[in-house]
Amino acid sequence: MISEDGEQLGIMSAKEAQLKADEADLDLVMIAPKAKPPVCKIIDYGKFRYEQTRKEKEAKKKQKTVEIKEIRLSPNIGKNDLNTKSNNARKFLEKGNRVKVTVRFRGREMAHQQNGRAILDAFVETLEDIAQVDREPKMEGRNMSMVLTEKR
Repeated sequence: MISEDGEQLGIMSAKEAQLKADEADLDLVMIAPKAKPPVCKIIDYGKFRYEQTRKEKEAKKKQKTVEIKEIRLSPNIGKNDLNTKSNNARKFLEKGNRVKVTVRFRGREMAHQQNGRAILDAFVETLEDIAQVDREPKMEGRNMSMVLTEKR
């Protein structure tokens, strides 16, 4: 049992604790129910809940969610288009996101998968100063994809 000003009152029955809380015109809140014996504190419950939600919101603000951004390429993409896409990927990586680079094969392009692999290698080469390959290129149906993350 802990009083409202943080002083330890010792071990007592639930009835005694409730009487002390009523005398102080506050609530009896179980802080650590799994402890042996359970720890209770005399506090204003409304204020306690308010502080808890404020702490949770503060923790959420500090949390950073990592998104996976996707960039789609084709096996016969032009050099300038590839540079534009790599600049977009660079922006995503600088913001702390992961980038999934996908080469989509259509029709007869499936016969020339080495071209798609070459495109992905060139893409990584343009970003080698900022990015590292997290997942190597592999075929998934008609798409060849890999994942890039920021270098640490």
